[in-house]
Amino acid sequence: DGGTQMGLVEISRVGGTREMYLQGDTIAASFNVAEGINPASTLIPVTRMEGITTVLAAPQGHLISGQAVLIDLDGATIEQMLVKSPIGVVANFDENAKDEGGGSRAGVAERLRRVFNDALEYARRRADYNRGAMQPLSASAADLEALLPVLRGQLALIAVANRRSDIETVLRFGREFRLKVILAGAQEGWEIAEAIARAGVPVLVEPLDNIPSYDALGVRYENAAVLARAGVKVALLETDTHNARNLRQQAGNAVSYGMTWEQALRAVTLTPAEVFGVADRYGALDVGKVANVVVWSGDPFEFSTGVEHVIIRGREVPLRSRQTELFERYKTLPPKY
Repeated sequence: DGGTQMGLVEISRVGGTREMYLQGDTIAASFNVAEGINPASTLIPVTRMEGITTVLAAPQGHLISGQAVLIDLDGATIEQMLVKSPIGVVANFDENAKDEGGGSRAGVAERLRRVFNDALEYARRRADYNRGAMQPLSASAADLEALLPVLRGQLALIAVANRRSDIETVLRFGREFRLKVILAGAQEGWEIAEAIARAGVPVLVEPLDNIPSYDALGVRYENAAVLARAGVKVALLETDTHNARNLRQQAGNAVSYGMTWEQALRAVTLTPAEVFGVADRYGALDVGKVANVVVWSGDPFEFSTGVEHVIIRGREVPLRSRQTELFERYKTLPPKY
């Protein structure tokens, strides 16, 4: 799943359980969420019981949220779970970033462009910066330093955008700064699917997004299918961390609205591995690859199908969670109840 805050949130309304947001910093490119991940999160076993073995854990908020990491859903420590860190730097071009841009999408683009240009200037004049012989820049040295791998094409910019015009802004930024872009959300992506395909930009899509908003009046169920037909590399996601277990339903609905079964299966296995740069180790049943395997009772995209075995890094994990333990505890109530 390429769109979660797994291990970074437990109860959305309780601040003490949220680790995906760095308060006070509009530009937080150096913020890596890895050490905020809770390997004991109750959401992890709930998610892997439904056949999810590997997820993106991403920061949220601000113009530049920070660095996302890829984790396997088994392990007692962060080190045991980490697959790759960082995967990319998350930047927001959508409606939620407007306040950080002074209340306008144009302000968002202007602020991000200034930060990227400042990072390039910082790289050229690092000695001057350290001597205090430069005018103030728009972000800290740590954040500018963290943007340099993105500007060199060594690390992806995970750009959150839904409205057609915002997606076009992302594509413009990609051309202007020669970035390796991963587009997240893309609810109106179907409107410019050919342009996204020509740019070679992969997309992380939630197929069940269908409720219009001012950020995406043109949202439609067929989005993933239209993008795939245009030649865009599509990976599927479930943005609600508490419901990341529903990724297979996302894939099933993508099939209902035009994706082929094979495209949908690839969109939750090999394609995200390719997008996140780990296809040499993940995403397919192949000799030499990590043994993350799920055995189903039938078609994984059907409601009637269940998970029979989950194997992560060659170890079969128990199909047990706090929810199943509560069910077992209370399924037989005393007569007085």
